Amino acid sequence: MVSDPFTPCRKHFCKVFIQYSSMASDFFYPNMGGVEEHIFNLSQCLLARGHKVIVITHSYGDRKGIRHMTNGLKVYYIPIRVFYNQVVLPTMICNIPLLRYILLREQIDIVHGHSAFSTLAHETMNVAKLLGLRSVFTDHSLFGFADLSAVVTNKFLEISLANCNHCICVSHTGKIHYQRFDRSIMIQVHWCIPGKENTVLRAKVHRDKVSVIPNAVDTAYFTPNPCRRPNDDETINVVVVSRLVYRKGVDLLAGILPKLKHLPNVHFIIGGDGPKRALLEEIRERNNMQDRVVMLGALEHAKVRDVLVQGHIFLNTSLTEAYCMAIVEAAACGLQVVSTKVGGIPEVLPTSLMILTEPTVESVYRGLREAIRREMEKKQITSSRYMNGSIDGLVPTPSRTSYTGLCAFERNQIVANLYNWNNVTERTEKVYRTALQEAPVTLELMMKK
Repeated sequence: MVSDPFTPCRKHFCKVFIQYSSMASDFFYPNMGGVEEHIFNLSQCLLARGHKVIVITHSYGDRKGIRHMTNGLKVYYIPIRVFYNQVVLPTMICNIPLLRYILLREQIDIVHGHSAFSTLAHETMNVAKLLGLRSVFTDHSLFGFADLSAVVTNKFLEISLANCNHCICVSHTGKIHYQRFDRSIMIQVHWCIPGKENTVLRAKVHRDKVSVIPNAVDTAYFTPNPCRRPNDDETINVVVVSRLVYRKGVDLLAGILPKLKHLPNVHFIIGGDGPKRALLEEIRERNNMQDRVVMLGALEHAKVRDVLVQGHIFLNTSLTEAYCMAIVEAAACGLQVVSTKVGGIPEVLPTSLMILTEPTVESVYRGLREAIRREMEKKQITSSRYMNGSIDGLVPTPSRTSYTGLCAFERNQIVANLYNWNNVTERTEKVYRTALQEAPVTLELMMKK
């Protein structure tokens, strides 16, 4: 590689690039999501630690060419046509000249790809291997083995990761979904296995080359603000921030809303957009809950915190998740989390911050009612302390109560101790160093693999 004459001492150069998912997930700005946030925050931390980081993604509308973001993060919006659901057409050949030019121009050492659905990610990693560079891959999703889409995706992933230096998973726990058909009756059997094993089995990667590094959250930004909540003693706000698609369990949410129409003090704030939005609006109108169910539509990530701090409870009804960033952000904002027990969610937060339920309407409803009960108990205690408080210094505030829950700021501190981007960056750097220590692979050996 040609040395940079303007930099007397070049540090490890690494490239963090975008993945695009065939699941209609957004993977970099101007679109926002969990993967996009992971890439951006990891890039910012690597920049702060002295690395050079660039991002490669396809163009978004008029956003083409080179753009610079916070702290000089360089983003290449390359002019590649989108094929389906924000995924570029997988040619494996046509984009080689452009990707090769960028990697050589920026003197890249490591290519770090994100998401199994991203064609551009896999193509860039393969071009990097042909140039003798190192490649690291982060898997943000869980897959089954039975349906046709999973079979095709897993085979493609196996080919793409055959020469990858190291893989990263965002959680330990996952589920493999096996489907058995018997006389038009479909039975689903769920076997719980580590998410690391899910990647090992799907992509046939040696388990020693797979590490688990979770996501993180900026707890300095996602902080509680109880003043934004309703100031009365009755209203309970339940917040839902999610893409309104089947995989996020919107049908479960639609089944829960009618069960709560007899509780006039429970209000819903729903942020997000998607094909299932019409279903929620229909349920809202059918049950005359227009004044209690607010549909905010699509949200910019910068506005998510402003929505979260208005709530007491955060509801997540996902049917499958490798790692749910939304519940971590909600807990950091001091909300009681109620979530379905699927994928890697059980390992994300401790039981003191989260109520886990089965992915059924009845189970989620029971979990939500328990969270409402806790919040009402806390409200009654707070009101009692105010009514009996020593405003004039005469009546002491009770020192002991029956409520044993955590306050909003205690929840934020717990999340801050569990997840922070500096820790994630340090662990990712160890993976980079391990990859850099590996000897380059010859073309002959790559073809054999």
